Parts: sequence; structure tokens; C-alpha cells
Amino acid sequence: MSRITEYLKETRGELRHVNWPTRKQASVFTALVVAVSLITAAYLGVFDYLFSLILRQIF
Repeated sequence: MSRITEYLKETRGELRHVNWPTRKQASVFTALVVAVSLITAAYLGVFDYLFSLILRQIF
């Protein structure tokens, strides 16, 4: 049981060294991830639609 306790103490100590983002930074990063995800989805959706049209013409 002491291994688990020591592990948790070390983990807690390491978390104190983490440079956590501010609330504003987290909001900006979240918005950026959502925007990039939407752009990627639209890009892939357009190509999927185009390939579907091409395949319909072939078959």
C-alpha cells in the first residue's frame, strides 16, 4: 500500500510543476480546436460528396 501512497505523492508534486493555461488561453485553444475540426470536416465532406458523384457516374 505504501507504493500507491508514494506514487500519489509524487504525482501531486509533479502536478505543481505544470504550467497550466489561463482561462482565456484555454478558451482560445478550445475555439481554435473547434474551428479547425469544422474546417477539416467541411473539407472532407466536400471531397466525399465529389467522389460520390464521380462514382455514381461511373457505375
